[in-house]
Amino acid sequence: MSDRKASRHRYRKGTHNHVPGGFDPHQPGLISEGGIRVPAVTADQMREIDRIAMEDTGPNLFQMMENAGRTLALQTIDALGSSWRSTRVVVLAGGGGNGGGGICAARHLANRDVAVALVLSEPDRLGEVPLFQRKVFASTCGREVDAAARSSLVDAGYPEPMHALGHQLGRSAHDGGTTLAPRWDRYGAAPLGLVEVGNVFTVEYGAAVPGHGYIGPEEDLVVTADGVEWLSTPQRELWLVG
Repeated sequence: MSDRKASRHRYRKGTHNHVPGGFDPHQPGLISEGGIRVPAVTADQMREIDRIAMEDTGPNLFQMMENAGRTLALQTIDALGSSWRSTRVVVLAGGGGNGGGGICAARHLANRDVAVALVLSEPDRLGEVPLFQRKVFASTCGREVDAAARSSLVDAGYPEPMHALGHQLGRSAHDGGTTLAPRWDRYGAAPLGLVEVGNVFTVEYGAAVPGHGYIGPEEDLVVTADGVEWLSTPQRELWLVG
């Protein structure tokens, strides 16, 4: 039996005192709430554990990182206690798997309206999965999308719109999801929702043009990992009818 197969065999037997590559019962470890001793492992052993977890139990690296990041975010909130909503959190992340977990945790904290600052030690050398987590972290709250579009229109000299930029589309025209809107009372908590990959939104800002009337387009789009995909061909010029 090869060393790799032997280590996999020992790990599957799950004696808690064995990890791939062997385990010295005297080396440092952690005790879980259930009383199970979790040994400290080397980087090579952790990579082997990840490999076994993915090959034998099914979750891929994206899922494992998502679970780790969510758990870390919840533990952070628990550690901060009642002050978690008003505490500013700084997340320091490297370019490897643990860094990706930190980026994921930063997103989960931001989703809960925690003020998060993400600091990357090597932003130009992120691995594939941490780079993906960084893109997801950049997903923007609805109110911030609205604010960017609103300021662009006002800066161009047009009146401020008195309605939202757009809303999420689902089984019906207004499905109760995220609204691209300012924090006005009539929109409730809808502007706090996230804009995430796979979401479909309307974009329907208009502008009053002196001497010509009101121009109010409405386009639909789906959010992708690197931008948006229009669900129809956007109208880029005026059509003269009559």
